[in-house]
Parts: sequence; structure tokens; C-alpha cells
Amino acid sequence: MGLLVAVAVVFAAVTVRLVQLQVVSSGTYAARGAAQRLHQVVLTAERGSIFDRNGQELAMSVRQHTVWVDPRQVADLTAAAAALAPVLGKSPDALRPLLAHSGAFEYLARQVGDDVATAVTALGIKGVYVIDESKRFDPAGSLAGSVLGATDIDNLGVSGIEKQYEASLVGIPGSLSLEQGADGQTIAGGANHLVPSKRGQDVVLTIDRPLQFEVEQALADQMQATHAQGATAVVMDPSTGEILAMANMGRDAAGNPVASSENKAVTAVFEPGSVNKVITIAAALEKGTAKPDTVLTVPGSIQVGTKSFSDADPHGTEPFSVTDILTKSSNIGTIMLAQRLGRQTISDYLTRFGLGQPSGLDFPQETSGIMRSHWDGSDMGSIPIGQGVAVNALQMLQVYNTIANGGVWVEPSLVKSTIGADGKVKPAPAPQTRRVISKETAAELTAMLGNVVKNGTGVNAQIQGYDVAGKTGTARKNDLANGGYEIGGYYSTFAGFVPAGAPKLSALVVLDEPRPTYYAGVVAAPVFARISQYALRDLRIPPPAKSDPLAVVPASQPVPVDLPE
Repeated sequence: MGLLVAVAVVFAAVTVRLVQLQVVSSGTYAARGAAQRLHQVVLTAERGSIFDRNGQELAMSVRQHTVWVDPRQVADLTAAAAALAPVLGKSPDALRPLLAHSGAFEYLARQVGDDVATAVTALGIKGVYVIDESKRFDPAGSLAGSVLGATDIDNLGVSGIEKQYEASLVGIPGSLSLEQGADGQTIAGGANHLVPSKRGQDVVLTIDRPLQFEVEQALADQMQATHAQGATAVVMDPSTGEILAMANMGRDAAGNPVASSENKAVTAVFEPGSVNKVITIAAALEKGTAKPDTVLTVPGSIQVGTKSFSDADPHGTEPFSVTDILTKSSNIGTIMLAQRLGRQTISDYLTRFGLGQPSGLDFPQETSGIMRSHWDGSDMGSIPIGQGVAVNALQMLQVYNTIANGGVWVEPSLVKSTIGADGKVKPAPAPQTRRVISKETAAELTAMLGNVVKNGTGVNAQIQGYDVAGKTGTARKNDLANGGYEIGGYYSTFAGFVPAGAPKLSALVVLDEPRPTYYAGVVAAPVFARISQYALRDLRIPPPAKSDPLAVVPASQPVPVDLPE
């Protein structure tokens, strides 16, 4: 009797388990089985293109092929590795661990050409597949490379515009789901499903491709002529804030000038030197401390704190008008004006013009520059003349744009619009603006800067048929390793705009350690003239119909162009 009871209990337990498996849990186990048979492949989206302002492609995606393997299906690892090695350009030892991977998906080779893909398919190795994938390609080579940036092997932006506009460019990945049997073959009528990827948006830059090429070439030529270590230039439309060219050059291992991969125009800082003097003089004019024809008695040197300051062109005590001070780039005269204004006013105007703060471009790794929060005894001498303060090239050009715009600062931009997959164009937001100085002060500064080019240190920036306003600047280079300044190391800068009376273009050129001559009027001003001449022609900006009506207050005497400015 006891044995019969035991058998009945066991039979009942088995019956309950069968019911549980066949009825209660059948859906769960079926799902597990289907999951084991289901294989999903991510289909990367085609990345949007990057165009210049005229629709010429600067970066685009080219369809390539990727070789992958489902290791579960590979019958003979050694034979498969030996067959694939010469086709993929890899050793059998490198391929075997991939073929023996524990998962259901492993890359063997990314972004290969049609010939490789065809050869892999011809091998007919079970479990080895080829899918399409995009690879980034720059039709213009390294042109504007520091602005465009780069993508990684997965086609994701890692620097420059590629990173900044990643969300627009990247698109939406798709997927391919395949239900496979135990033998690895796709099951006809199984749970196979395709979700197509969606292409990313195109980005249209403000950059002008022909002008960008000319600017890079001009910088490379001047680097060769002056033995400079590097060079940077920015060309803009001052009224809109659009950047028409932004070039950064360095040297390769062999010492040849090459396009830099770093956008130093916004990521690196330098002491601007005398190009910064316009801020001090703008503050003096705006505050009513001086007028362009106000005359100061300027000594041969001036003591500020523990430091003595002098001018590049030695002189005794002489009467200099404010126009003379800018035209001759007098350190002493500029410091005397700053002393009339006081530290707080100078600091306020540096900030008003945009120094020490983001430019609004929001470019990856952009620097805000360096502004001292506490001034020591000699800073009242150095900062007003562009020493002891660090800027990036774009910030400094924005100072001159503000003057060109009648005293209004305009936010810079690199992107004009984005274009969706449906072809719909979305313009970039309108730039932010703010008034920095009055229209009258800007007009006075423009006339004075015009005099710098006509009669002062900037004569090599002259362009036939056009009036140019601008300023030279030569500043010592910081020794980042040891502190202080590098012996014989200088940055040479020219910043300006044209036509002076109705500005359509602005540009700034910086040369890093030109040798043996480092005077900005000799090495930087001619590059400004070259690239501006090309830009005026390229953008079809005609010369003024009549002579520029600028009310220039002449310097008391001509200024030699070989001064270190």
C-alpha cells in the first residue's frame, strides 16, 4: 500500500511539472529559444556631409564594407584564419582569437574596399559576413582640417565641427534581425526584421573653400620666408560675425609647413602686444579723457611699479597727439592714457570688448583667454599695452570687428545652417550683439587705424584702391617650461579691416617665432594684404566709388616701417 502511494505521489509530481512546462511556462521557454536563434546586427547611419558656404563638400561619408564573424558557425578556425589572413592583410595569429570569440558577433576588419569585400565573399567561409558601413572622407584633403575636426572608427565626431555638431551629423542607426537555426542558416519565414538607418543632417559652414585654401597657402609661404614655427589667420565678415576662413599651420617632423590638426585660433592663447592698445585708447576716447588730437608730453621712458617702459623707437621728451601714440605705437603714451583712466576702467573695457570670456562660438576646447583678477604694481604699465594678458586670435579679431561695426560687438559663427534628410534648410540662430563703444568713438578709432596703415607701422598692409584700417603688434612669447619669456621668441600680429569707411572684411594674422626679423609691420602686415586682396576679389567686393572720407588726423612725422610692431 505504501509503495502504491509513493508511486502515485511521484506520478502526480511529474504530471504537475509537465503541465507547468507545456502550459504555464511554454511561452517563457519558447521566448528563450527564439532569443537564442535571433541575431541582431546594428546598421550604422550614414553621417551627414559638411559643406562650405557655397555648397562645396569639405567632409562626406563614403560607403565602405565591414567584415564580421559569428564564431559559433566557424567549423575550422585554423583553416578560416589561414584563408582570411592574406585577404584582410592580417596574420593568422591575429585572426584566430577573433574567430574563436565566445559571442555571436565580432569584427574582423572595418571599412575595407570593394576588392577586399569581394575576395572575402568568394572564400565562402561559413559564419563570415560582409556588411556596408560608412567611412569619413575629406575631398579637399587637410584643408580646414583644424576646423572640421575628425571622426573615430565608429564614425563618431571626436574633435572640431564633427564633435560640436555630432547630434546633427550622426543620424539614427538601424538594425537587422535574423532568426537562425542550429546550423547557422537563416530561417525562411522566421522573425527577420529590418529597421533602416536614417542619414544624419548636413552642416553648411560659413567658410569659403577657395579663400581658406589661399589663406593656408599664404601662411605656409610666409612661414618658409620667415622660418616661423607656426601661423594662424582668421578672416571674417565683421557685420555678420561669419568666419570666412580660419587657418592654423605648423611644421611636420621634417620641418615643412603643414596644416595643423589643432584649431589654435580658438584653443591657444598669446600675449597680443600692441594690437591690444586700441582698447586702452577706445576707453580714453569713450570716457572723454582724450580726443584724437589731444597732445601729451611723452618722455623717453616711464616707471610703473618696479618696471621701466620705453618705446621701440627711442626718443626724448616729445609732444605726441593721441593719433601719434597709436600711429607710432607708443608704449609710453598708451600707459599715460591708461593712468588717467585707472585700473578699474581698463579692466572693464578689456571685458567689454570680450577678452577673458567665451567668444560665443562654443568650439570644442576653446579657451577664454587669461585675465588677471589682481594687478600688481607694474601691471598698470604692461596690461594697457597688451602684455600680461592672453587672448586667442578670434577674441582679438573681435575687438577690431567691434570698431568696424560702429562700436557693436557681434557674436562669431562658423555654421550657416543645417539641412535635414528631407532637404529642409534650418538657418543658424541670429548672432547675439551688444554695444561696446559709441558710434562716434568707433569712427574716431577707424580714422586713427587708417592712419596707422597710411603713415605708421602698418604701411605694408596697404591694398591698392582700398583704404585699410589696422594695427601691428609684436609681443614676447611665454616660456611655458621655465616661466617668463623665451629668449628671442616673439608673436607678430596684424589685425585690421577693409574698406575702412564701409568694412566688408576683417582679418588677423599671427606668426609664431618668425626669424630673424620679427617686426609685425614687416612679416604679418604683408600677409594681411595678400589674403585680403584675394578675399576682396573672391567675394566681389568693389573698391569705394570715391575716396574714403575718413577724417584722419596725421601723425606729426612719418614712422619707419621696421619698428618692432
